[in-house]
Formats: sequence, C-alpha cells, structure tokens
Amino acid sequence: MVQTRGLVGLRPDPSRIARVTAPPYDVIKEGSPLWARLFGDADSMVHVSLGPDPRGALEGLRARGALVADETPAYYVYEQRWGGEARTGVLVAAAVTDYAARQIIRHEKTFDDKVKGRVALANAIDHTIGPVFLLTKSSLGEALERAKAEAAPLYDFATDFGPGTDLTGVASRVWRVLADSPTGAAIAAHIAGGPLYIADGHHRYHAALKNGQTHVLAYVTEGARILAYDRVVNGRVPFETARAALDLSPCAAFATPAKHEFCLYTKQGSWTLRAERIPADVVGRLDCAILERELYPHLGLEHRHIVDPAHFDYYPESALDEMKAAVDAGKYELAIALHPVGIDELMAVADAGLDDPDVVMPEKSTFFSPKVLTGIFLYRHERRG
Repeated sequence: MVQTRGLVGLRPDPSRIARVTAPPYDVIKEGSPLWARLFGDADSMVHVSLGPDPRGALEGLRARGALVADETPAYYVYEQRWGGEARTGVLVAAAVTDYAARQIIRHEKTFDDKVKGRVALANAIDHTIGPVFLLTKSSLGEALERAKAEAAPLYDFATDFGPGTDLTGVASRVWRVLADSPTGAAIAAHIAGGPLYIADGHHRYHAALKNGQTHVLAYVTEGARILAYDRVVNGRVPFETARAALDLSPCAAFATPAKHEFCLYTKQGSWTLRAERIPADVVGRLDCAILERELYPHLGLEHRHIVDPAHFDYYPESALDEMKAAVDAGKYELAIALHPVGIDELMAVADAGLDDPDVVMPEKSTFFSPKVLTGIFLYRHERRG
C-alpha cells in the first residue's frame, strides 16, 4: 500500500509550459541537436537538470515568472496523445519506502555515480524535477477520467523539440485536482490499492531513498508502451570475421524483428539472427540476455563493454533510421534491432527480484514511450529527521 500526498512546490506559468518542460535528463545526449536546441532556450528546464548552476537556473526561472509557487496540495492528471494513441497518468508525491517493504518494486540495478548526481541536484535545488515512472495494477483510470470530466485542463500544449526525442509532436493536457477533494481522495485510494512497479527512473527513486526523502515526485499509470531498446555496436572482433560462426539469413530491410530474433544491419546489408536456445528463467529468456550470450562473445565483447560508448550506443526502435545513419557514417560497425519486452515479462522479473535482489532486468532492455516530461511540476520534497 503506497501512500501519496498532493504536490506542493513550483509549476510553470501556463503561457510558458511548452518552453519550460523538457525531456528527461537521461535521454538528452551531450552535443546532440536536441542538447543544443534545449540549451538555446533560457526558460528550458534542461538548465536545471543538466546545467552547471542548477540553483541559479531555478532562481532565474522564478524571477522571470516562468515558474510560479503553488502551496495547495494537488494531484496533476497528465494526458499524452500521439499518432492516434493516448496515455493518462497522474503526478503525485509517493511515499519513499525501502525495497524490502514490497511497496515500490524495482526491476533494474542502479549505479552509484548516477545516484550521487541525482542526490546532489536534489540537495542543490531542494526540489525533485523529474518524476519516477510507476505502473499500477489497480483500476486507476476511472478516477483519472472523472478528473478530466470535472474541469478544464490547467495546461493544454504540444511539444516540439525537433529530432532526437519521442516527445516531439506529443500533445499534452494536465488537470489540477486538489488532494482533499473527493476525486483526489479516489485517486489516492486507487494508488494505495497495491504495489507500484518502477517502469522508468530507477536512479531517481534510489536517489530519493538514499537522500532520506519522505516522498518522491512520481507519475503513476495503468498502461505503458515499451519500445525495444536497440543498439549500435563496435565489436573488438570485426563483424565480417564473426559472421562465419553465426546462423544468419538475409532480410529485406532493417526493421523490428519477431520475438527471439534479431535484425542486424551493416553497410553490406541486413540479416536475421535467430536465438539458438531460449531458457526458462525470467531473465535468461529475455532477448537482450540472449543477445549478450549468443552474439557478443563472437564480437569479442563482454558485459563490461555494454556501457562503454566506444563499443555501444542505444536507441529506441523509433530511431532505426538514425541507427542506420550511424553505421553508414562509420561511427559504429553494426546496428541491432530487437523485439520489445512485454509488460508481463518486466513484472515477472520484478516479482522474482522480491526474493532475490540479484534478479534484475539487463541494462538497456526497455524504453518506455513516450517519456514523461520534466518540469510539469517541481516538487518541494522533505527529508526525514
């Protein structure tokens, strides 16, 4: 049972929200066109999330009226629409509990350097700006639809960040629901009806836990779309050398493959690689785990290499053309497209990890899309003691 509070802190002026909000910090690649575009706007939240002086940037946003204070506890129902699809969730302050309490359930391991960076930012600005993305099995949608029917949205806008993010072209509406209202109470009751699974933002949640925060800014929803997290690779052994040991079939185009298959692209063409063996355990049967066992050794790659940008970079499956361009330009030798992980697979790993913390999803195995904007609300968190 996860207890929630209404949010207090800072939120964008409605006339500025499309400029203030930004993609999550961890999908903005330094030196990319997206990086340059965001840092070119003084009102962008990127100056707080990734800039050299986050407190100064936050104070500047307040001084210019881009952010306004809101001290009345409220939930923020957040709808995203794209390409004929839609998803609705709600921004809340969720109670921070240890994983052993089985209230917030993880599926990934975290890395100390990333956690320390998020803790340092939280303490520099005294606010949490990027929400943890949480999944619930409860019937939350009914209460959220009620909130949408009761009032006009506080925010109604679309984002245009150019290439490099799945948030370009996404239309957003946000409704403010007072925490002490009947609808606010219904939202809280539904969230409290069961555990919450971390979909995205493991480092943000772990930072709140390590920082002694009582609550963390969270986005809670019933449904989510998972894209494959594809990759471009430079092996230590050339692909042309490795090909002889692989069972490859030519394919017509570089595209998302069927489950337990992999689509490979080089300057010489595209191939399908099929899994040789599919284990029964919840982690070993994942396609990213199969890939690490069955392909990477032929390329001279070990687990330690997967976070090394000299050997790997990662893209959502919506960026297949960008991956091909990286190979064609000679930056990477090989592009690999995978089939996306299912929600049932993710939750199976998370549930197995409750009794064995070593059971986690492999790194870079899921890409939840669209991402949740940073900066819709800046939660002024509290710390224990």
